[in-house]
Amino acid sequence: MAFDGSTIRCLVSELSQSLTGGRISKIAQPEACELQLTIKTPAGNRRLLISANASLPLVYLTEENKTAPLTAPVFCMLLRKHIQGGHISSIEQMDFERVIRIRVRHLDELGDPAEKYLYIEIMGKHSNIIFCDQKNKIIDAIKRIPFSLSSVREVLPTRNYFIPSQKGRHNPLTSGKEEFMSAVFSSPRPLVKAIYTAYMGFSPVIANEIICRAGLSSTNSNTELTEIQKMQLYGAFDRMMTDLREERFYPCLIRDAGTGAPREYAVFGISFYPEAELSVYESISRLLVDYYAGRNKAANMHQKSSDLRHLLTTLLDRSRKKEAIQRKQLADSKKMDIYRVRGELLHTYGYSARPGDPSLTCVNYYDGKEITIPLDPLLSVQENAARCFARYEKMKRTKKASIQLIAETSQEIAHLESMLTALDLAENTADLEAIHQEMIRYGYVKKRGKGRRTQGKSKPLHYVTEDGFDIYVGKNNEQNDYLTFKMATGNDWWFHTKKVHGSHVIVKNPAGGEMPDRIYEIAASLAAYYSQGRESGNVEVDYLQKKNVKKPTGGIAGFVVYYSNYSLIAKPSLEGVRLVD
Repeated sequence: MAFDGSTIRCLVSELSQSLTGGRISKIAQPEACELQLTIKTPAGNRRLLISANASLPLVYLTEENKTAPLTAPVFCMLLRKHIQGGHISSIEQMDFERVIRIRVRHLDELGDPAEKYLYIEIMGKHSNIIFCDQKNKIIDAIKRIPFSLSSVREVLPTRNYFIPSQKGRHNPLTSGKEEFMSAVFSSPRPLVKAIYTAYMGFSPVIANEIICRAGLSSTNSNTELTEIQKMQLYGAFDRMMTDLREERFYPCLIRDAGTGAPREYAVFGISFYPEAELSVYESISRLLVDYYAGRNKAANMHQKSSDLRHLLTTLLDRSRKKEAIQRKQLADSKKMDIYRVRGELLHTYGYSARPGDPSLTCVNYYDGKEITIPLDPLLSVQENAARCFARYEKMKRTKKASIQLIAETSQEIAHLESMLTALDLAENTADLEAIHQEMIRYGYVKKRGKGRRTQGKSKPLHYVTEDGFDIYVGKNNEQNDYLTFKMATGNDWWFHTKKVHGSHVIVKNPAGGEMPDRIYEIAASLAAYYSQGRESGNVEVDYLQKKNVKKPTGGIAGFVVYYSNYSLIAKPSLEGVRLVD
């Protein structure tokens, strides 16, 4: 479910209670379109995360303290100059729009009291964070929108701030019976669409819930309803809007009955997912963290890794085309014995050919069958034979070279695929930088300048089972090598997906004895989860003691060989372990 007007209203209620009167003590911009405000309140410091990411815009209170870049972006510096140290006087929703306005009181450059507005617009790809003065003139925005991008509204410094009009849509919080009947039943449409297109801030989830509470079906058209059913529908609408006006919220998360994965959420009791599991929350922010945090992290990492991903994909396509050409050359070289046999037969039966003959027909003494050998009439039989042998030798060299080149290209493809898998597993900027440095080391990209500065170092993941076994997971080739050949000892157990790119997983076994069966299953599930087979139901995983894993001479990072191992089928999962920082 996207952020709709009901979510914004519930969130504004929570933020108002938690943050009003608080002092903005810190402003950070962890991502290009993301802000984190640290607000000092009587109850302690609270962190407000605001994201205008086009693929996943959101707002919520969080306990996570995101790492800020070493150099603050311009928009972040501007906010620090104007409102850091200011106090939040109010937090409001604009009508029922997906727009939040935060009023901040502060002292201007002359020390006089002043007020600024921070508008947070949660509108899909049009999401933005806009900073305005007390006259609603735009000071700046996290995403500037010139006229060339939008003829409806420019978002540039000195322009007046306004919310674009939603023609034909009404504010549901102030809508009465007559307006409801006119807006929903004015033209023939599916009932769900007729409701959510009639009101600002409405989503299909709100429309479906109103229909369900009215005892109707979402498959109905608005033209099929009787007068009594129309009144039932309005009654359900009015009761929901009364709950929202009076801030009677019921934040709940719908989980898939089979996997337990978050499926849907709402700030009101939701009743049209009877097969799913319902989790009720006291805090809408806590619900949003559980629902969006993982997706937000993945969206940010995908955006950050897009350049590397594009480069790797281009290199991979090029290598696959190169391999296809090499395999074609190898297939063509299989004809080399034809030319060797022709040369030998010309030496044997060439005396029977007359000068200028276009071909020679003779018996192939290898199989006893008659064969016709084409000849160049301008050359002698001996010269034609020499040409056949020369062609044979060339194809023989081509075959030998092609076999070696195919092996090298196949290894290159496997290496590129492994780095693409590492991109999917990357969790922070340090992980991306590790992949970038690996590409530089192996000559896929050129090193430019002094390189980028990064905060922290990419580290393997460390999990601990309930009974105290330490399990380590590599997120890229360099970490895989480190875990397998530096951290692990001979008696530790090594896990890796079979014929699928993925992480090296090490289970520490300092005592050297046999481990419980469930530890093997947990480690195999981790190996399956951190691999290309994550989305599969079941993945085959090889495992053996680390002392039997070898590094081939000249092998590239992350690549190993082993000749005796056990295997089991595992389901990708993180169950049975907890992550250790």
